[in-house]
Amino acid sequence: MSKKLKVQILRLPHGEGVPLPKYMSRSASGMDLYAAVDGEVVLKPGERKLIPTGFKMALPEGYEAQVRPRSGLAIKNGISVLNTPGTIDEDYRGEVGVILVNHGSEDFKVKRNDRIAQMVINKIEQADIEEVKSLSETHRSTGGFGHTGI
Repeated sequence: MSKKLKVQILRLPHGEGVPLPKYMSRSASGMDLYAAVDGEVVLKPGERKLIPTGFKMALPEGYEAQVRPRSGLAIKNGISVLNTPGTIDEDYRGEVGVILVNHGSEDFKVKRNDRIAQMVINKIEQADIEEVKSLSETHRSTGGFGHTGI
């Protein structure tokens, strides 16, 4: 078995009692994130709000975290993460927050300890940009949106 990556988590005072990020199955790619709200927050249709998670973290060098929607909230209630995927860089040390948006037709209540999103940890590389006079040709070439069919 391979050695697991370590991510340091600092629980904030308003996050006491809120579960830390965790995988819900042995092979899950994403860890569920939980709402660290007082009472409940109501998202009206079309509304967006920043929902706190109650923790900060330190990612290892060369890694990022992506915050993504939960499919159950999306299909059942029209709830998504607005800037999906939201990127958390390795040098960010503030509280992890989730920008939820209500694409549904009814008010949606976010309560303390609700699972609101998922977080995936990825290895990243930074690229060196090289300006050139031309690019190599491919079969697709400049075919863009819808090029390969619907």
